[in-house]
Amino acid sequence: MQTLVGWHIEMDFREDGARTKAAALVRLPDGTELRSHGHANRHPHDPEQERVGEELAAARALNDLARQLVGKAAHEIEDVTHMPAHPRL
Repeated sequence: MQTLVGWHIEMDFREDGARTKAAALVRLPDGTELRSHGHANRHPHDPEQERVGEELAAARALNDLARQLVGKAAHEIEDVTHMPAHPRL
């Protein structure tokens, strides 16, 4: 039997000159909300490329979410097995 599960991630951006900040939020089916942030800074000599800053800031925020999810999974494994878990990305 195949089960279809979907998660939605919200990503918001703030631009301030050469700085781009991203905030990510994921709500899991168990009610857990994980939040993360990422940022990017444009070098003063680089041309303005709005999407590049968003992509880098988003990637960094999502990377942090991934680390949080691995940590959550490790705790859940340990709760059941009573053994240290060391999952990796």
